[in-house]
Amino acid sequence: MNIKPIHSQEDLTAALVRVEQIWGALPGSPEGDELEILAILIEKYEAEHYPMPPSDPVEAIKFRMEQLGMTARDLEPFIGTSGRVSEVLNHKRKLSLAMIKRLHEGLRIPYERLLAEG
Repeated sequence: MNIKPIHSQEDLTAALVRVEQIWGALPGSPEGDELEILAILIEKYEAEHYPMPPSDPVEAIKFRMEQLGMTARDLEPFIGTSGRVSEVLNHKRKLSLAMIKRLHEGLRIPYERLLAEG
């Protein structure tokens, strides 16, 4: 096991090649330990160099609607009238704290997704 920090794109590429070679290694085996360490190093490098922008709360709502087979009308208990639902889904109205609470409790959308700047 020859593990070193990832400081460049070349280091990242080499680490990804090695991960591909040992993918599926048994946990607790030397290769399994190496895989776990490389995954942590890769994740750290990518988080620093390729940060993910915060998700759009409306996109989080639409994704959850798709998962549950919901229509805009199904959001009325959480957001309000059909007009208000339309305004939210079209980015014309921001979510209120009460809406966020109801969406979190009723649809299990994480608070951090609903509170993100969209």
